[in-house]
Amino acid sequence: MNNYENALRSLASIKKVDDYGMFQMTYYGDYGFDDFLKVGAKSDEELNSVVDTLIFKDMNDIEARINTIGGECTAFTARNAAGDVIYGRNYDFQVYSPPMQLTTRPSNGYASISTSSLMYLEYGVNNLPSGLNTQSIATLATPYISADGVNEKGVAIALLSVAEAKPSFDENKITLNTTTAIRLVLDKAASADEAVELLSQYNMFFSFDIYCHYFIADASGRSLIVEYWDNDLRVTETHIASNFIAYNDLRISQGNAIERYDKVDEVIESNSGILSRAQTIDLLVDIGWKSPEFGNGTQWSAIFNLSTLEGTIFADSNTDNLIDFRL
Repeated sequence: MNNYENALRSLASIKKVDDYGMFQMTYYGDYGFDDFLKVGAKSDEELNSVVDTLIFKDMNDIEARINTIGGECTAFTARNAAGDVIYGRNYDFQVYSPPMQLTTRPSNGYASISTSSLMYLEYGVNNLPSGLNTQSIATLATPYISADGVNEKGVAIALLSVAEAKPSFDENKITLNTTTAIRLVLDKAASADEAVELLSQYNMFFSFDIYCHYFIADASGRSLIVEYWDNDLRVTETHIASNFIAYNDLRISQGNAIERYDKVDEVIESNSGILSRAQTIDLLVDIGWKSPEFGNGTQWSAIFNLSTLEGTIFADSNTDNLIDFRL
């Protein structure tokens, strides 16, 4: 089956799953990530050019524009009563960012379920994908813009924006951007330690100067934050991440990041590290970003069971529409 036929199958799989504008899609065929890892991209312009070549190489006059943005997010790990490792994550942003949950099964990598903001591809309230038509074509670039996800080995990763970052640059290394680093981990890492090792092999540039760090966990219960600080990749072991620098307990913060961190810590500690599904959902709703100006800013909340590879996702803090999934 050629690239064009797989593209049609992928677009035909798009399904709107709630009124907010959350979508699901299965990606069929090769999205060219192994080829991307050979060249990388040192700027957003390069990223767009490479992705257009890899994704739309058999289709004429088609391109997708990738824009990446930051927000105020929180993520954490705990266990449930069965001892399973639970990973919870809010993606918070003040502008409507319709989520796409994407299933990928690359031939040379691990299967995964990830979530992306379709705002990265210039979708919005009056411009949403709707299945097999030209309006949906840009969603074929979704593997390159994931903001969080879990793979078949029970490795989960999410990006969270931070106020500062200071990555190094090695001219002998390929360069990744904020979201292709997520794809690297989902496709190639079988543990949190492998994720760190993989990330250390690449330079990092932060799209549109929105700095981020990464919260990574695996089915063993290991969880950590990867940050770029003092011209190096830094690792901090922790079970909670928010929008502040964790390395060396610097706590360089933006927004109410420390307040959200402390609230999560209090709930987890008061429950001896064990949270039920209902408690996890309630906690995500409670720490979701809200403001007098923008109202609810939680675009989606995701829960990954890293032990069973089951999960739940819901948009706009709407617990009346909990969408369960399994990898």
